[in-house]
Amino acid sequence: MLFSSLLLSSSSSYNCQQKPIRSYLFMTLSLFSFRSILALHPSLTRHNTFKFIQFSSSTTKLHSTNRDTETIMKKVLVPIAQDSEEIETACITDTLTRFGAHVVVASIQPHGNLVCKMSRGLKIMADISIEDAAKEEWDLIALPGGMPGATYLRDCKILIDLLKQQQNKGKFYGAICASPSVVLAHHHLVEEGATCYPADNLRNQMKHPRDTDVVVQGNVITSQGPGTSLIFALKLGELLYGKSHADKIAQALLVKYN
Repeated sequence: MLFSSLLLSSSSSYNCQQKPIRSYLFMTLSLFSFRSILALHPSLTRHNTFKFIQFSSSTTKLHSTNRDTETIMKKVLVPIAQDSEEIETACITDTLTRFGAHVVVASIQPHGNLVCKMSRGLKIMADISIEDAAKEEWDLIALPGGMPGATYLRDCKILIDLLKQQQNKGKFYGAICASPSVVLAHHHLVEEGATCYPADNLRNQMKHPRDTDVVVQGNVITSQGPGTSLIFALKLGELLYGKSHADKIAQALLVKYN
């Protein structure tokens, strides 16, 4: 309503027959006003109040989302540490964002440090700390692998408590590469027959590991490594949003997905 009032007060004195520069200034003012409102009222974006804004040369239209009829945005947590695997982190976050999920990257670094240097030297700034992540509910928690990043995830009590909450509530959680073995198996968060990176030192920590790209066991999903991370992410998206949606995303990504 506040944004509508701003538009109406601006447009009441606007003459469509004036020079093109006035049209440009009106558009710029409208956009600036909207961004200012979002800055002052972040809950508007957080609760998915607005679906999109469509701009044209003659008018500005705001299309609202009816939350009763739209699919509620799924919340996904991707925890990272020093030396987490960057390909897997990127595939999970990028792919699930394409599905429409609200993906949040959380750093487990101490003292609220959000910057993590990944396993191949890439630096990633997380969105929030793991302490802040623990204050919220998540539809899915997905762990990237990487060593020794997976050991840091394993030793993060706050993260393990979050994973145990997911387990107890029957909500989705998954891990890829070293993390199924180092994190999930270590804390008894995965059944026998899951998968992980095909290295003996990792497979030996799991019961009857399978040599399969992705394994789904109820609400627990595991995968093997960087080369399977897109398929892993698509499977996570399928579980959250359905097979038909996953097929569309896979087609857009040029990925063969069954």
